[in-house]
Amino acid sequence: MSKIKTINNTRGHPEYFKTIITAKSRNFVGRKFVFSAIDNFINQSDKGYFTLIGEPGSGKSAIAAQYFNNNNNVVYYNFHPPQPPLLRGENNELGDYETFLEIVNNQLLEILSSLETDQIDNELENNDNLFSLLLQKISDKLPQKQPLIIIIDGCHRLDLNQYKRGANLLYLPRYLPKNVYFILIRRPFPNNKSSLLIETPSQTLDLSNYPEENKKDIQNYLKTYANNQEKLQILDSSASLRVNKNESNFMYVSEIIKHPNLSPESLPESLDKYYQEHWNIMNKTIEKEPELSLKTLECLLEKESFISVENIAEILDEDEYDIEIILEDWREFLHLETQENTPYYKFYHPSFHHWLKEKLRDNITD
Repeated sequence: MSKIKTINNTRGHPEYFKTIITAKSRNFVGRKFVFSAIDNFINQSDKGYFTLIGEPGSGKSAIAAQYFNNNNNVVYYNFHPPQPPLLRGENNELGDYETFLEIVNNQLLEILSSLETDQIDNELENNDNLFSLLLQKISDKLPQKQPLIIIIDGCHRLDLNQYKRGANLLYLPRYLPKNVYFILIRRPFPNNKSSLLIETPSQTLDLSNYPEENKKDIQNYLKTYANNQEKLQILDSSASLRVNKNESNFMYVSEIIKHPNLSPESLPESLDKYYQEHWNIMNKTIEKEPELSLKTLECLLEKESFISVENIAEILDEDEYDIEIILEDWREFLHLETQENTPYYKFYHPSFHHWLKEKLRDNITD
């Protein structure tokens, strides 16, 4: 395996990740309920997997970056934005898994070096199972009750079709050494992608289950932004009219308040590009099953309220199973609510809902 040619900072991760961490944690506020949940899990479990789930723009990556800033012995990896060629080896020959191992192992080696008084063992060189070996060696050397935490952001971007059937994403270990913890961060997964085959403690926190905490953090973010920018009038500007007290999406808020003079009908270029990335993913399903996918999309866009698979199937006179497959493909962009054991869906944000309606209208016009 070729070595990745990149500059590391003092904590072992590439400078490229330092840029991401700085950008994601800028103007950070709140999220105490998430940090408390992570701390409680670590204090109550001697090892394990903690999964943070959130819809697009809900602030997952900012939480990961801030947690890294606030804690030592934290290894950081991010699958998005896409790695530049520098991080993928010569001729881009390294895949997601190999690139992950290279970068994370470099950070683990830095941590092990700080714990070892003697020269690092020769058995680490050219070891095919270096990742697991490093986890075990660091676990053995860690001071009592000091954890090793590995954050992996953007897990929803992994294509599990590239892995052996039944394998964990990134072939993550089924068993973990003592005091080793993974924090996995992702958007909602389809049911067939979501499970981990592990025999170690685990916990999941879904940000969508904490609407009041999210709204409170958004309001604090607005006040902090206004004070930092010496723009107290931002809270009374036209932009604030588009950010109501029920708003819980950090991406939307952060981009809207940067453009206080934008007309209500317009979106910042950054949001338009963000939604276009969503569409590019959704369009893969439309290309496979164009007629039914577009009809399903039209049903979802008819109103901003929730709709069930059964309702869509009745409207279209189609099989519920075929509708479910399409919605599973689009799961990361849908907000799900269960009512009387029946799942109901709508797009995760009204702004994206409106953008999709315009997109369909433009496509029909074209």
